[in-house]
Amino acid sequence: MKNFAELIKALDSSNKTTIKVDALTQYFKNASPEDKVWTIAILSHRRPPRPVNTTLLRLWANELANIPMWLFEESYHIVGDLAETIALIIPTTKEHSDKSLTEYLQEIIALKKKTDEEKRTYLQENWLALNYYERFVFTKLITGSFRIGVSQKLMTRALSKAENVDEDALAYKLMGNWDPNKVTFQELILDEQSSDYLSKPYPFYLAYPIEGEVSNLGNPEDWSVEHKWDGIRSQTIIRENEIFVWSRGEELVTDKYPEFNAFVGNIPNGTVIDAEILAFPNDEIGTFNDLQTRIGRKTTSVALLKSNPVILKAYDLLEWQGNDIRNLPYLERRDLLENLFESVKDKNLPFYISEKKILNSWEDVATERMRAREMRSEGLMIKHKNSTYQVGRKKGDWWKWKLEPLVIDAVLTYAMRGSGRRSNLFTDYTFALWQNNEKGERELVTFAKAYSGLTDAEFRKVDDFIKKNTIDKFGPVRSVTPELVFEIGFEGIALSKRHKSGVATRFPRILRWRLDKKIEDANSIEDLKSMIV
Repeated sequence: MKNFAELIKALDSSNKTTIKVDALTQYFKNASPEDKVWTIAILSHRRPPRPVNTTLLRLWANELANIPMWLFEESYHIVGDLAETIALIIPTTKEHSDKSLTEYLQEIIALKKKTDEEKRTYLQENWLALNYYERFVFTKLITGSFRIGVSQKLMTRALSKAENVDEDALAYKLMGNWDPNKVTFQELILDEQSSDYLSKPYPFYLAYPIEGEVSNLGNPEDWSVEHKWDGIRSQTIIRENEIFVWSRGEELVTDKYPEFNAFVGNIPNGTVIDAEILAFPNDEIGTFNDLQTRIGRKTTSVALLKSNPVILKAYDLLEWQGNDIRNLPYLERRDLLENLFESVKDKNLPFYISEKKILNSWEDVATERMRAREMRSEGLMIKHKNSTYQVGRKKGDWWKWKLEPLVIDAVLTYAMRGSGRRSNLFTDYTFALWQNNEKGERELVTFAKAYSGLTDAEFRKVDDFIKKNTIDKFGPVRSVTPELVFEIGFEGIALSKRHKSGVATRFPRILRWRLDKKIEDANSIEDLKSMIV
């Protein structure tokens, strides 16, 4: 555990990619095979389930620290992170632990089935046997919310350097549904496992946003254009008469979309389709809000399947007849995909193709982009005709050109402290718009939350305003005198019965602080609803 805690400390104390990669590389060179597997799992979001709820963690940590609960809660609100708060308040002793990361994680897994008294004893004994940073990491593992500034791509790069294994090959090995408690490092990284092939997806290829003028890409005739659909990026795999559907987040979601079972027997074995899962109510593309009714459901009822079906909107083919075709030029892969679609389009499958457009000028591309909201898309994807299907986010061949965000002026009404380096500032905001109540009086109704878009200096000024103009406190939330107006941008909007405002916005963020406006100038809920296409 000591070495892993030192690694996390090194990763958490720098924003430089080279320093992070070097720290990871040295760790992988020196760690035990078992600890390597668990480190890979943690950094690729495969953590054991949380064995203790946060209420008990707070109670038992507070008991060990021997301070009033109100002081613990105030400290937590200031620090902004539960694991860090616990690590800070528990006294450091002369005890120490020589247990490895693997030993701790196996104990944490076993802890879930223990009684509350056994859990309490285990946690308090180990908190006292660890130094501050080890205690912080241990508690992070307990809570299951381990977030550090390292992408899986950086971790893979370091692992490649440490083990002398090709980076792209590693990215493929780490995809899929492997269990760190059952697989060895040899099996996961060093061996070729043909048995893993059946359900394994390929690493996704990701586009970069257009920088500057789109015409900087050169001759428009070298590029293919299609709409960027607002759903769930996925790979659908048909092999040996079985289907596997993976999300971009490496979650196996086959059971959530039973409509796609119809592909087995109709789409040939040895096929992997890169596509977007889209809601398709009333035989037309729905909103992401429609799709959310299907996300996270443990079971999908017959009524929901009927009221809010989904489709696969396909735009690339990665495997055909059991062969990896990612190195074929984009247009060749598309020809194979289009031939596949033509062969099954009369079989009434939830399988559609994302239309490929070859446009003659950048003006035509810009015109097509302006149709995005009408098409229920976010903008355009622009792909070089000769591009291979690569791994991760790489510049050059695939670009995304999203629409400018929808914009509205809203009033700050509630605030919470941020996390990490912003834990001492109020940076998480709730915004409201005007609406007439039953008496015909104007009132502010909350509609969105946002926590990004301001400079550090602006955040400090808003924080100062919030502290001086707090009306009431609700735990960590402060009600604020409605006085500040901000321009809020978002990608999409849909009617919603789950929100008091009656609408749900997609990816809201702060665009600027409207110092030139008073709250009377802010927009209304009706203004917001008028933006719905």
